[in-house]
Amino acid sequence: MLSKDIGIDLGTANVLIYVKGQGIVLNEPSVVAIDTETKNVLAVGEDAHQMLGRTPGKVNAVRPLKDGVIADFELTEAMLNMFLRKVKGKGTFSKPRILICCPSNITQVERNAIKEAAEVTGAKKVFVEEEPKVAAIGAGLDISKPEASMVIDIGGGTTDIAILSLGEIVTSKSIRVAGDLFDQEIIKYVKNKYKLLIGERTAEEVKIEIGTVFPNEKKEKKLIRGRDLVTGLPNSITIESKEVEEALKDSVHKIVTAAKNVLEETMPELSADIVNKGVVVTGGGALISGIDKLLDKELKVPIKIAESPLTCVAEGTAVMLDNIKLLEK
Repeated sequence: MLSKDIGIDLGTANVLIYVKGQGIVLNEPSVVAIDTETKNVLAVGEDAHQMLGRTPGKVNAVRPLKDGVIADFELTEAMLNMFLRKVKGKGTFSKPRILICCPSNITQVERNAIKEAAEVTGAKKVFVEEEPKVAAIGAGLDISKPEASMVIDIGGGTTDIAILSLGEIVTSKSIRVAGDLFDQEIIKYVKNKYKLLIGERTAEEVKIEIGTVFPNEKKEKKLIRGRDLVTGLPNSITIESKEVEEALKDSVHKIVTAAKNVLEETMPELSADIVNKGVVVTGGGALISGIDKLLDKELKVPIKIAESPLTCVAEGTAVMLDNIKLLEK
């Protein structure tokens, strides 16, 4: 039995697993379906995600991670266990070394919980690294030099903003404003304006298909269905891109403000580097139409969307596992 190195991007929305020598072998939603009576786990990942908002009384589909941290330890443990069992089925290995990523600025208790969840799965050794650092490496930035690199990682539960130099985070900020909150803002907007109640999956589809955060960047429409709050009956409406921009305005403004705060706390020399090199945006939120134009306008520095924003953290774990000696230090 071989011992393999594994990198895990334990995201609020998705879990990605990288196995050394095999690449990214798993990319599934961070959702667990449980039987509320027996407390047994019925499904995880994509199978459980299909059940969101569609389960009978005794089946509950939940996200065990909230705002980038573990909300339900037992379910996170069960989810990781099942994912790793799935991965192990694709190759024979035992007691792997695991590198798992967490948001910056979480408490030591939250950090320990993430480490413990990985240890329980039978790992030989567990390393915990901060997400923006790993995302920057995965986006192809050389953070080892004595010059600044800046990354804005917009995930499902948190947005991590960090300035890195000489291989470490110099200044960072983590805010609980990201993809999941965007979905909630769309639900709230449709409820207030159209008196229509829609589910999380519908809101996510609206965000992905017609969503934008910059005026006139996208001019598309989408028919959505939900429950009419006045009649209680099913109903449908058509929503436009400009309405999604309106719904997301406040949340995106919080990300801009946090990025400005990080820049204001940075040493002048490092600020000069960022003006030259710009900022890289990673995470699922980087795919929202107009995010680059909005950040460029507000921060007054060049903005670049990472080549594959969704997999940056997993790809960063690959680079770090190749340099495991640095992790062991």
